[in-house]
Amino acid sequence: MSGSALYNTFARAPLSFEHGEGSWLVTPGGQRFLDFAGGIAVNSLGHGHPHLVAALTEQAAKLWHVSNLYEIPDQSRLADRLAEATFADKVFFTNSGAEAIECAIKTARRYQYAGGHPERYRIITVEGAFHGRTLATIAAGGQPKYLEGFGPKVEGFDQIAYADLDKIEDLVSGETAAILIEPVQGEGGIRPVPSSTMRKLREICDRHGLLLILDEIQCGIGRTGKFFAHEWSGIEPDIMAIAKGIGGGFPMGACLATEEAASGMVPGIHGTTFGGNPLAMAVGNAVLDVVLEDGFLDDVQRKALLFKQGLASVIDEFPSVFEEVRGEGLMLGLKCRLQNTAVNAALRDHNLLTAPAGDNVVRLLPPLNVGDDEIRIALDAIRAAAAGLAEKAAGAA
Repeated sequence: MSGSALYNTFARAPLSFEHGEGSWLVTPGGQRFLDFAGGIAVNSLGHGHPHLVAALTEQAAKLWHVSNLYEIPDQSRLADRLAEATFADKVFFTNSGAEAIECAIKTARRYQYAGGHPERYRIITVEGAFHGRTLATIAAGGQPKYLEGFGPKVEGFDQIAYADLDKIEDLVSGETAAILIEPVQGEGGIRPVPSSTMRKLREICDRHGLLLILDEIQCGIGRTGKFFAHEWSGIEPDIMAIAKGIGGGFPMGACLATEEAASGMVPGIHGTTFGGNPLAMAVGNAVLDVVLEDGFLDDVQRKALLFKQGLASVIDEFPSVFEEVRGEGLMLGLKCRLQNTAVNAALRDHNLLTAPAGDNVVRLLPPLNVGDDEIRIALDAIRAAAAGLAEKAAGAA
């Protein structure tokens, strides 16, 4: 065997890290990188947060796994806290975002089935969406690059173009069960759905007896400056999938639902072996301790404004490199005029880690507790990288 035994499914950067400190990652050689990729919006409180470390290590010394054959007190506690802070009455814990979406899809279909409408199983989704890598979630996302080579597309999803969201009611039929949408598309290029559109989707679902499913896997848990992104529009979903930030780096997700939406999910209908394990629950509760603390989300909004204003200045200075800044809170994207992968590499060369996305965007996803000085360091790095890219592009012209 030649090379690594790993599947060749990732085009990894030639970097590895030994440890992390807050917003920073450190290589074995001691080189420091400012982490504004955040494990793709996962490390909501940075690296080595003392409260999260204490929660995980304390639990690790007591109990790792027992399965859902038994009661897990911290699971009930975390579910109660999420329900109290959101629209939801019921919570199902998973290991990942894709599993949370799978649960959301099954919950919606089962709701219609239990209500006497087994024919209502189709779900309307949006072009550019990313909902996971399982066979059902790649079908829901509908992107050809993720579907190719995996056999027939899982049936039951009707997709509408992002630009045609105002025409979404035209897709509703007697077989439609739900609408599934990200309030802010992450992989799709940091594209926020307008609040007016979110309100229209809620109204359409109410009028046609559909469930509104929100994918807040990337944009939830304070990422946009509200606990969940849909709060900006003043609406509430029936079902919501979350993951990433809720675990602060520990793998976990959840499907949240109203009592009515979850009414079809009875014993034996759905399950998980690892979901809701004691380690994940300890960390999830620790994340909420921080994110739901008075003033925390207000500070996220303040820092977001500081960052966004700085990015606007960089765009004005380097219009040949950047076109616009997108997003809400600390879920921001730079729409690039040059190839985003080249921009991402240039930022890495200036010790700033970011994440590319669709629509030629570079994502900026710093920890929610990032410092003002670290935002300024990031802006300096973006400015320096842009200067080099602009000079190179001008020389090639």
